[in-house]
Amino acid sequence: MRLFRVTKLFHRNFLQISYRYSTIQSYQNVRLAEVGRLDTPKVKGEYDTGQLFLHRVFGYRGVILFPWLARVYDRDVPTKKDSTDDGNTSNHVGKEVKGRTHTFYQVLIDSRDCPFIRAQTEAVTFLGTQESSRSLYAIPGLDYVAHEDILPYTTTEKQPLQHELFDKFLDYYPERDPPFGAQETLRAWQKKNHPWLELSDVHKETTENVRVTVIPFYMGFRESQTTSVFWWRYCIRLENLGELTVQLRERHWRIFSLSGTLETVRGRGVVGQEPVLSKALPAFQYSSHVSLQAPSGHMWGTFRMEREDGYTFDCRIPPFSLESKNEDGSSPSNPA
Repeated sequence: MRLFRVTKLFHRNFLQISYRYSTIQSYQNVRLAEVGRLDTPKVKGEYDTGQLFLHRVFGYRGVILFPWLARVYDRDVPTKKDSTDDGNTSNHVGKEVKGRTHTFYQVLIDSRDCPFIRAQTEAVTFLGTQESSRSLYAIPGLDYVAHEDILPYTTTEKQPLQHELFDKFLDYYPERDPPFGAQETLRAWQKKNHPWLELSDVHKETTENVRVTVIPFYMGFRESQTTSVFWWRYCIRLENLGELTVQLRERHWRIFSLSGTLETVRGRGVVGQEPVLSKALPAFQYSSHVSLQAPSGHMWGTFRMEREDGYTFDCRIPPFSLESKNEDGSSPSNPA
């Protein structure tokens, strides 16, 4: 596996990401290899299509395809109501949170790095339209990255990233900065799949130094003679912001449908794992799916966490809406 070798041109951030990335590999004789020169991260403005980067948390190499403007609902940000609250946190589901606009990016992940990162790399799925039937599609090596998690770098390589869609989506323009630009196939692909790819809402909440971030996506619906089933996927990232190691033991979900049903789901771990969040490896990201026999609903819940000192606590999953869209990406009109 090709890693990073640090040169004198790289500043402290690159040293940090190189260390983080090398510790992700649990193999002996790990070798750090040079990939390019780290650029200064942007405080203002967006990154351009074709910008190469390292992920600040997961350490993988990637390239930016295009940006999304999302509404971020951060339940850790104090509100006026919080200042007069009696300290009772049991009403966190009903708490009113104001959304703030923030930039995220659709990116490709280098396939060489996929086996070594603690995030699912085939998490982007949707129901494609094929005449009267719909098939479930999975796009490998596609991710959504917040602006602050981008560590941009430049390289002289003409093929710096290995991904089956890199050559189909991007062309090399040596006179440009960054030297990779969008092909027409990328613009057409974005337009065609916009309803299923669009990132609109992001939800965050922190409990006992464990931050949970949730991003829901509408996938489409399947229709039969008697009913319509609407599908969503949701991406969840857990990040340990504290000093002590914690492990996810159980999940507890509450799923409310507009049809009036309330479902409770309990189980061990998530996606067959009970991830450990440590100082060296603080984050874990996964995706899952949910279906409703109604065009909208809500989800919320908790993760049961166990700290290295034996202390257990329920980490809140911020409540989020499940909203459907029309084929053109617009919200469906309300029934009469």
